[in-house]
Amino acid sequence: MSATRWSIHDMGDKGDGLARDTSGNRAFIPFTLPGETVNAAVSNGRGEPIAILEKSDERVAPPCPHFTDCGGCALQHWQKPAYESWKRQKLIDVLAARGIEAEVGPLVPSAEHARRRVTLSARRTEAGLLLGYHAALSNRIVPIESCVIADRAIVDALPHLRQLVLLLAQDSKPFSLVVTASRTGLDIAISGLPALSGARRQAAADFTLKARFARLSVDGEILIEPQKPIVAFGAVEVTPPPGGFLQATTEAEETMATVVTEHLRGAKNVADLFAGCGTFALRLARFATVHAVEGDAPSLAALDRGFRFGDKLKRVTTEKRDLFERPLTWKELKAFDGVVFDPPRAGAEAQCRQLAKSDVPKVAAVSCNPTTLARDLAILIEGGYRLKSVMPVDQFLWSPHLEAVALLEKPGRPRRRSLR
Repeated sequence: MSATRWSIHDMGDKGDGLARDTSGNRAFIPFTLPGETVNAAVSNGRGEPIAILEKSDERVAPPCPHFTDCGGCALQHWQKPAYESWKRQKLIDVLAARGIEAEVGPLVPSAEHARRRVTLSARRTEAGLLLGYHAALSNRIVPIESCVIADRAIVDALPHLRQLVLLLAQDSKPFSLVVTASRTGLDIAISGLPALSGARRQAAADFTLKARFARLSVDGEILIEPQKPIVAFGAVEVTPPPGGFLQATTEAEETMATVVTEHLRGAKNVADLFAGCGTFALRLARFATVHAVEGDAPSLAALDRGFRFGDKLKRVTTEKRDLFERPLTWKELKAFDGVVFDPPRAGAEAQCRQLAKSDVPKVAAVSCNPTTLARDLAILIEGGYRLKSVMPVDQFLWSPHLEAVALLEKPGRPRRRSLR
């Protein structure tokens, strides 16, 4: 595979440079920028940059020594204003492709060391322990010594995490650790290990105490919990289940929650769909009764405990329900004058079809996938909703992923006049 000369003319959706050679062939070349000329080895439409012949003025030195090897970040080499403009434009373009004209606000930025939750991969090898992130498009684990996106508490704990992994790893099979920086310490949820002997369990528990981790769990079972890991949703403290979903950064969560609660303020009965542990429900309960619907029972239990120990909250009810298979119907939605939904990347198509038939006056849509968000918004708009605004949130710094919050209203339908 010999190197050839390529010109980068745009940035692709995944953060790779879109390239052409002198013959008109096209390729994706990572770690390049629009306006650059590079030598790259290309195979099957994907290249590996070898040398930058003409460098963009927007290129900057990446802050992480693992950049280009670790697959966690794709765009550390791009100047901040250009990077943020590209990310916001991605959302505008996806909406436009669905025929949606919207007021897209400025990108809400993310800071370094803001990620409170990361997923690490681990594996014991003959050469030693690997603990880190996967390389891009690969199962290869890149061992890391630092991470500029992760909370400093996680970075500082990397030596202890390596020691813990050595205590637990029994063979060369890889496994994963979801590490969350909570208010009371690190919450570590490990998955993919074979059954642990009593001696390994005890050794891991003893080390957890020594390292002052808040909790250690393996495949959903809590091995030891010296401190309940605590996160706060507004003024309400919650202990998430092991490995439970949380927004990636506290700052992004608070920004999105403020926008959602302000939009729904004045509603008396709100449905929080795909509610998780209560990110929005427990904040909305300051002024509205809330019905929280979620498919994961441990998350709902955590939400319910937060409500019961919370102060000055209105009533919060919970319902375990698969909203992909059994969305709330338009008839059930008659009970609510506000709805927020925050689904996984697949979006909420089935639920939006029911919402579109409903008369719920205010809806807030939260999404980590602009493509499925645009599809869902198109359904709601066709059903009579008016899209007020969309806010892009750079919760996943230096990656192609983007969070967004869309606010919608449905004008009230005129009442029929009675005949007398």
